[in-house]
Amino acid sequence: MSTMVFNSFRENFLGASADWYKNTIIAFLIINPILWFSGLHFLTGWVLVAEFIFTLAMALKCYPLQPGGLLAIQAVLLGMTTPEMVYHEIEGQLKVILLLVFMVAGIHFMRELLLFTFSKILINVKNKIILSFLFSFAGAVLSAFLDALTVTAVLISVGVGFYGVYHRVASGKKFDEDHDHSGDDGVHDYKREDLDNFRKFLRSLIMHGAVGTALGGVCTLVGEPQNLLIAEKAGWEFMEFFWRMAPVTMPVFAAGLMTCIFLEVTGIFGYGSKLPEEVRSVLSEFDAEQESHRTGRDKAKLVMQALIGLVLVGSLAFHVAEVGLIGLMIIVLLTAFNGVIDEGEIGHAFEEALPFTALLVVFFAIVAVIHDQHLFQPVTDYVFSISTDAQPLVMFIANGVLSMISDNVFVATVYINEMVKALNDGVITREHFEVMAIAINTGTNLPSVATPNGQAAFLFLLTSALAPLIRLSYMKMVVMAIPYTIVLSIVGATAIVIAF
Repeated sequence: MSTMVFNSFRENFLGASADWYKNTIIAFLIINPILWFSGLHFLTGWVLVAEFIFTLAMALKCYPLQPGGLLAIQAVLLGMTTPEMVYHEIEGQLKVILLLVFMVAGIHFMRELLLFTFSKILINVKNKIILSFLFSFAGAVLSAFLDALTVTAVLISVGVGFYGVYHRVASGKKFDEDHDHSGDDGVHDYKREDLDNFRKFLRSLIMHGAVGTALGGVCTLVGEPQNLLIAEKAGWEFMEFFWRMAPVTMPVFAAGLMTCIFLEVTGIFGYGSKLPEEVRSVLSEFDAEQESHRTGRDKAKLVMQALIGLVLVGSLAFHVAEVGLIGLMIIVLLTAFNGVIDEGEIGHAFEEALPFTALLVVFFAIVAVIHDQHLFQPVTDYVFSISTDAQPLVMFIANGVLSMISDNVFVATVYINEMVKALNDGVITREHFEVMAIAINTGTNLPSVATPNGQAAFLFLLTSALAPLIRLSYMKMVVMAIPYTIVLSIVGATAIVIAF
């Protein structure tokens, strides 16, 4: 009986994941208690963080919710953190959770307008360099006035739409992703090479756009969740925040766009792939067919989506409410005025975001461990031990490195609170506090593009339905982000040294 139970467990544990991956997760769950009960609490905390990052890296092998969730449950059971601290971290990030639940679903109901708009751009702009520049620039501008997660949701919707159109039309709705049986069982025959090149093309566009969200997101207080927190602590309004950050963010913005052009010209790090002519032909034919069959009702829906889109942009730009609540308003408006009244159809809009929302809550449990075990405390102690002039640069570097392995919102929260405490205790002046706030904001927003776990928007992209379609794995994202990471980090650090 025990053998049957064990074999059943082995078969069902983490589903159909490879045996080596299952064994690795089991090993993690065994190693952690040994280290913890040996009294090596600080080391155990960092080992747990490394293990969680490993589960993110293997997202295409197994969705990180299950193995990451097991690690989080074990951490609570071992006493590395408490349920109360996990809930406290969730409370602190409720804005992000509401954004994911409602805003991403709201974008789902604008998919016709998004596909229509970006299809026109993709078909009519044949120069890949210009197209990539437009994606990066649009991602940056939209993120500055909306937020990075919302813009990433747009990019995902557009990418899935493009891929779905080509895959559906070119395969006659019968192509099997994992088994190319072209020509041997009635499946429409088309070049596997075209599909692979189309994936590379989409992958590069999406990555340019995703990095663009970081370029714009760092500029304004609504671009990233931690920006608003930093602005509140410093007492900065929208335009003051923009001008305070400008000495760093504007050079970085220009350097990021130039990097986009350079990568497309050289074709290094997985960039430079062009849209295959056959794919362009398929998309053009589909667009023409859609135009010919578009009824008055369809056109009215597009107009209504465009008008509500303007409401969305205005509401976010003027911050009339929290982003998640604005998303809920957009859902109500879009469904009401587009005639979507069926519960099942509305429920489908939430399918994309809810698994990631659950994963983000698990991530907050890991963040609670980082907090309770004081894993970042040595960095804080070191920063205050060096000369005042060197502190902004060191804070920029420290926040960047820690954001790569943790979460930029958490890192920013920890260190801006440390700066507020230092200001209140008279350790630093108000002027130095403002410089350190700039270093924290830019440090957590720019170098963090290095890894998917550095920014919630990148993690959202990695775990989205689009990532497996275009073969965008954790390591592929890391490799494609390398040139951007190097340029943004160097330019940002140099700007801080020169400006402050």
